[in-house]
Amino acid sequence: MSEEVSKIEKKVTFEEIEKTMKRASISDIAETVEDPFCDERNPRIITFQDVCQAAFMIRGGVETTPCSRSHLSESCGMEIYLKKEFLQFTGSFKERGARNALLHLTPEQKKNGVVSASLGNHAQAIAYHGMKLNIPVTVVMPKEASIMKIQKCRNFKANVIVQGSDMAAAKKIAMELSRDKGMPYINGYDHPYIMAGQGTIGLEIVEQCEGADAVIVPVGGGGLIAGIATAIKTLSPNTKIIGVESNKCPSFSKALENGGPIYTKNHATLADGLAVPKVGVNAYATIVPLLDKMIVVKEEWIALAILRMVELEKCVVEGAGAAGLAAILAGHLDEYKGKKVVLLVCGGNIDTTAFGRCLERGMAAEGRLIRFSVTVSDRPGGISELCKLIYTYGVSIKDIYHERAFLKDVYSVEVKIVAETADWDTSQQLKKRLHEVYDHVVFNDVPMAIHKAEAL
Repeated sequence: MSEEVSKIEKKVTFEEIEKTMKRASISDIAETVEDPFCDERNPRIITFQDVCQAAFMIRGGVETTPCSRSHLSESCGMEIYLKKEFLQFTGSFKERGARNALLHLTPEQKKNGVVSASLGNHAQAIAYHGMKLNIPVTVVMPKEASIMKIQKCRNFKANVIVQGSDMAAAKKIAMELSRDKGMPYINGYDHPYIMAGQGTIGLEIVEQCEGADAVIVPVGGGGLIAGIATAIKTLSPNTKIIGVESNKCPSFSKALENGGPIYTKNHATLADGLAVPKVGVNAYATIVPLLDKMIVVKEEWIALAILRMVELEKCVVEGAGAAGLAAILAGHLDEYKGKKVVLLVCGGNIDTTAFGRCLERGMAAEGRLIRFSVTVSDRPGGISELCKLIYTYGVSIKDIYHERAFLKDVYSVEVKIVAETADWDTSQQLKKRLHEVYDHVVFNDVPMAIHKAEAL
């Protein structure tokens, strides 16, 4: 497709959206457009047969990812196996469900194409497999979506529309386009074929890691854990299914409290792949009887988990992919000490800018990146002596700034430092020594630090 034709098509699409917005408000769209595959009054519960059929349909089209023993096993005190779904071509598990859903389309539907809404991973998966299967794909992505993910969808020849303040708004726009254009809408987490496709991960886990005591699954809209649980509980009933979500987007936990899916306001999160404001009706109905435990983790633990995955596993993963490890590091799964646990590392599509922030935040959360100020003598050598003291602890100064203007003592200077230490104990030793040598020492970020005394 030429660039000129592509631009014309996108222009027409945006004009259609403007007409839609004039004709009805966003809230009206939600009322007038319904997804026939996701009916709250008649939820669809997928079966083991659905998952097996999906495995047959997608064979050869997606990767059979490894499930290998983790270097984290010794430090965490349990046998940890990582199911590395981030090794799929588009970097996430979403390919399984996307390919399965596309292959179930009728010949006419394949010709007309499909529409969907996504923050990124589902959009990439359906765009990629749409390109491979020669099926036109339109994806509506909210303005908060990663630029990297938007561009990748365009690289896969999808018609990408960046509209809507969040996922809820993007979905409403996509549903309107589905109705006006007669294209099937494929829900990225609640469509029965999507859930069945994701369930094929469970089949692989049972085969690759026989006798697992628990499988830890990140939860956003619920389709992933619903599919996996359907497969695993059929083949290995004693294996526990545990869900994990961020405290910034606890949609599934709120649904459990409510007794059904309910809109939950999400906040900016490192696990943007889990930021679904309302869990799927089909996913909820499928997983509730199979779920053994639901965990909500703080963002600091997710940042630390991303850091651990890089340092110990040499794996670059997104926040959603690190959520399972975050639950272990936070002490939520201590009952599985000495047991075999599988962590689903579901995605690796982390924005490069966000990745740097996550590493720094993880180090700060662990107490390895510290910030403090020390008031020293302004005579020659005053700052030099401070730096020498810091050096004796093997601490690396990342940033240093000195302030004179706002001190009462004209013979003193306040030195502000950001430094990297080997571990939390080293940070504490440095803090103690600084207080012994200097009268005015302030550590700004001590409450963020994570160590054994504060872990639980």
